[in-house]
Amino acid sequence: MRRVIAVDGKVVRGSRTSTAAAIHLLAAMDHHGVVLAQRQVASKSNEIPSFTPLLDGLELENTVVTADALHTQHNHGAYLAGRGAHYVAVVKKNHPGLYAQVRKLPWQDIPLGHRTRDHAHHRDEIRRLKVAAFSHLDYPGARQAIQVVRWRRDLSTGKLTIERLYLITSLSVFDATCTELATSIRGHWGIENLLHHVRDRTFREDDSKVRTGTLPRTMASLRNLAVSVFRQDGQTNIAAALRHTGRDYHRPLRALGLM
Repeated sequence: MRRVIAVDGKVVRGSRTSTAAAIHLLAAMDHHGVVLAQRQVASKSNEIPSFTPLLDGLELENTVVTADALHTQHNHGAYLAGRGAHYVAVVKKNHPGLYAQVRKLPWQDIPLGHRTRDHAHHRDEIRRLKVAAFSHLDYPGARQAIQVVRWRRDLSTGKLTIERLYLITSLSVFDATCTELATSIRGHWGIENLLHHVRDRTFREDDSKVRTGTLPRTMASLRNLAVSVFRQDGQTNIAAALRHTGRDYHRPLRALGLM
């Protein structure tokens, strides 16, 4: 199994002042939840120019990088190929030509590659994945197109929602199975949840009033460190670990101002 690295951004809302916008950070985490790198996005910019500097210091050979649709950029694909890395990239309508190319594939005729069903958070969810090998995708190194269809039924209201997601990957049919692709895609969703849910709700990052100089970025790095320590300790539910574990995590976290 290749190492999978997720790239995702987060705005530290509590760092906003009357004269300055909130700090925007871009992080790289492996799919076990360990933070590998973090970079502050330049003011009056977005995450795109920070993508390659964020990854420059990491060993990427034979890894798989996952990111949201904002980073499905030709330059990013070429950069990862040059570093010997693979990618699983989301394709949305902000790339209309590529999106149309992938969406119009004959998905109804393509056999199902992977299916899962889960009951959680008062909802029933089914995920179906199909993969099509395609050598003429207009993106550097792309070898396959992916369709993920998610059915979600709210068990309290009965409301059903259906979402179709399209992705591309440089992994060929010989490099990864449909199950491995599904795991990488779902793993990225898990990392997005970890970055936002844990830092906002468990560590209450958005309530922090630290705003001076580089301190917001430093505090975010310490929160990332705390998350990494918990994950390396085998804790998947950090809030529950803080409530129920016999170890006294609270004292050092409070001393650092993280709780």
